[in-house]
Amino acid sequence: MPKISDVITRNVVVVRPDESVQRAAELMAKLNVGSLPVYDGRALVGMVTDRDITVRVTAFDKRASETLVGDVMTVQTLSCAEDDAIADVLQQMGDAQVRRLPVLDRAGEIVGIVSLGDLATRQSAHTDGALREISQPSDADPALA
Repeated sequence: MPKISDVITRNVVVVRPDESVQRAAELMAKLNVGSLPVYDGRALVGMVTDRDITVRVTAFDKRASETLVGDVMTVQTLSCAEDDAIADVLQQMGDAQVRRLPVLDRAGEIVGIVSLGDLATRQSAHTDGALREISQPSDADPALA
């Protein structure tokens, strides 16, 4: 059975919750990515996405250089283990309607990230069902209400 470790992107750059949103956006631009795991030095504490920055910073005319990642990140409780089966991770992504998951080792350290794109290009079986579930309309963000 194929494992998620077979398809993940390794050498993931992380950002700390006490760094500025501007720094996170600079890293995203440099790396050409839309999200970064937020790691406090001990554990994964969230993800910050380009959408988080747009909706929680730009839309409210906040200064990116003065706003902390920890104030706008999506609190991340979802991740997968590097030895998880691909089918299980696809199901988890579909159920949670997420396109990316941090991948942790047994000690809880970040070893990579897996995206729906990684799965579609490297392990295409069953990605259509996950994409259908992920793409379903979701409820409004309660943080913005």
